[in-house]
Amino acid sequence: MRLRRLLLALLLALPPLARADEESPALAKFREPVDQAIDRALEFLAANQESDGSFRSSSMRRSTAIASLAVMAFLAKGHTPGQAPYGDVLNRGIDFVVGAQQWNGMLVGDTSTHGPMYSHCIATLMLSEVSGMVDPDRQRRVDAALGKALRLILAAQKMPKPQHHKGGWRYQHNSNDSDISCSGWALMSLRAVRNAGGAVPHEAIEDAVQFVLNCRQRDGGFGYQPGGGSGLARTGTALLCLELCGRHRTKEALGAGDWILRHMRDGDSDGFFYYGIYYTSQGMFQLGEEYWDKFAEHMYSTLLKMQDARDGSWHEGRGNEARAGRCYSTAMAVLALTPAYRQLPIYQR
Repeated sequence: MRLRRLLLALLLALPPLARADEESPALAKFREPVDQAIDRALEFLAANQESDGSFRSSSMRRSTAIASLAVMAFLAKGHTPGQAPYGDVLNRGIDFVVGAQQWNGMLVGDTSTHGPMYSHCIATLMLSEVSGMVDPDRQRRVDAALGKALRLILAAQKMPKPQHHKGGWRYQHNSNDSDISCSGWALMSLRAVRNAGGAVPHEAIEDAVQFVLNCRQRDGGFGYQPGGGSGLARTGTALLCLELCGRHRTKEALGAGDWILRHMRDGDSDGFFYYGIYYTSQGMFQLGEEYWDKFAEHMYSTLLKMQDARDGSWHEGRGNEARAGRCYSTAMAVLALTPAYRQLPIYQR
């Protein structure tokens, strides 16, 4: 853990735009408007944090998922807990998520949500990302919360499931099937916990990767579940999981990248625009080279045009994304815009 904190300190001491220039010519072209857009978005998020540390939502009150995405949006621009100008915002968000943990380890603020494992896995990812950045007292609380959160994720993966669903996760911790969306967050949280020094069994990650591969379709895209049709958000999820778990530029990863390039202008045809552009942006950046260059220009120009000039937010999406509200859509837009900044440990190449 001490070594990770030292590496984080060295990373955060480097100018983020210098690294972005070196890694991403695509960002260099859009650097000024992207910087301005992100700064305005973070101002919006800070202004829409509730007194308990959560973030405003249309109908998802006290959501640990939205709070965690918002915290990671600040981290993605190089802001850290306890450091001005947003250190207090980050600390309140972290404290809210840790304080929401249930007796069984579930990190969920609204226990009535139909998909608590989504919130749990996103919150686990965020706490792993801030581990090593917070003050000693918060670090002790984060460590304790992560231990309980990890045990729940591993137990949920081991629930009895059909063979082609084994290794994945679903809405509930006791679900008997799996989907690629929830499994993507769970798999990233396991990688992040391991990066933070947690004891994550190698087979847990390998089993999860196998489930992701079970969702691959003949056209190179990935479905929501094995046998389901390909979609942009689902294929982006799969690509990022493969890239972060040792399958860099395998035929499956390259096939997913090709599928995304063919379909990236489909927009929110599946009703999950922000979800999709977040995952495809992160995944294509990991794939790199011509895949990132072609995708990034489309992504930057699309998101910059969509930002609300009045307050720096991004408007709500459709369906479930509309229920999540503008803090969700704004946080996801910032996370989609920032992979080339290379500030979040989980997304380092």
